[in-house]
Amino acid sequence: MTKAEIVEQIYERVGFSKKEAAELVEKVFEIIKDTLAEGEKVKISGFGNFVVREKNARKGRNPQTGQEILLDARRVLTFKPSLVLKNVLNETEVTEADREAERAQAREDDEE
Repeated sequence: MTKAEIVEQIYERVGFSKKEAAELVEKVFEIIKDTLAEGEKVKISGFGNFVVREKNARKGRNPQTGQEILLDARRVLTFKPSLVLKNVLNETEVTEADREAERAQAREDDEE
């Protein structure tokens, strides 16, 4: 799905004009990008967590030549889907145990 398709879905389902829907989608993505750029987590209940992680510099190897190279330290974005999303993807029902496990994971994530 593309950003344009998301705008189209909002236009059709919510009733905003296409311009309003496009502005809304842009603002949401802008907020998410700015939050992640600051190194903060983005938690979307029922969907998942986006987390920026720091990777240290390390030795790597060029797969074509076998030559050893130094890979720079960098920040990477990871996504961990919620149990609700996992269950939707696997077409299984969300149980109360799933909900409690998700709440426990959220509490654990908040403590980090």
